[in-house]
Amino acid sequence: MTASLSLLATTDFSAPARHALERAAQLAAAHPGAQLTLAHVVSASMLARLRGVMRDEAPAMEARVADETQQALTELAARLSTQYACPVDTRLAQGVALDAITDLADELQANLLVMGARGAHFVREFLLGSTTERVLRRTRRPVLTVKHRPQGAYRRVLVPVDFSVHALAAAQTAHRWLPDAEIVLLHTYEVDIESTLRFASIAEEQIHEYRVRAREDALDSMAQFVDLLSIPAGQLTRLVVHGAPTLRILEHEQSLDTDLIVMGKHGQSTLEELLLGSVTKHVLAYSSSDVLVAGHLV
Repeated sequence: MTASLSLLATTDFSAPARHALERAAQLAAAHPGAQLTLAHVVSASMLARLRGVMRDEAPAMEARVADETQQALTELAARLSTQYACPVDTRLAQGVALDAITDLADELQANLLVMGARGAHFVREFLLGSTTERVLRRTRRPVLTVKHRPQGAYRRVLVPVDFSVHALAAAQTAHRWLPDAEIVLLHTYEVDIESTLRFASIAEEQIHEYRVRAREDALDSMAQFVDLLSIPAGQLTRLVVHGAPTLRILEHEQSLDTDLIVMGKHGQSTLEELLLGSVTKHVLAYSSSDVLVAGHLV
């Protein structure tokens, strides 16, 4: 199975992008036969500005930019290949980054895209309007956003689950890439009408009964969910907790000292972009860990 795995890692030659490349190489090396491709997209808008300024000299300057960029990409690939003992290809593209990256991922049939959480020009709020966010919305392929330089393999992975097919794909994707990691399945539940019941002056004892019933239902659903997974029971930890999903996810990320959070991504919108739910967007923005978003197993 691992022989067919394909990873695509993108770079703008910034420090965060280098961290993503190192993580991609580490993952590729852990799967003998996996193919890692490093890609850089030369901005179409930058080339257009160059033509406007340089005019007659623009073709020569474009060729020089392409040559120097390819050389930098080749040197990066050689360094990673030597350090991690894995084959590394390179691809240089021109155009709009979003289109070029998603098209290349489809061409390579990439099983995983690896991108830096922030690029060379990032704003304070993580992922606001960035290429990474737009790729996350567009592609149906798993995307790993890397926030830190890798210090070792991912050891403990937190997978928030709502028992949907998307959560199932997320858990399976986590195990596919990290077959030796501990996987913590976290489900958060709330009594849908709890605030309404309090407003109606329903006794706390009765509200507690509703909460107990909701927990029992969640535990039953968790058991059914685990039965669908092809993950050894010894590597799974199940947690069912009461509270708001975003808050509980970030709390458990810290208390469990997780290395990676894996989130499911839900269906497709009428605008041809995949929906990133509010919980996923919040976790992407405020978690300390790297985050893998996977709504489909490819």
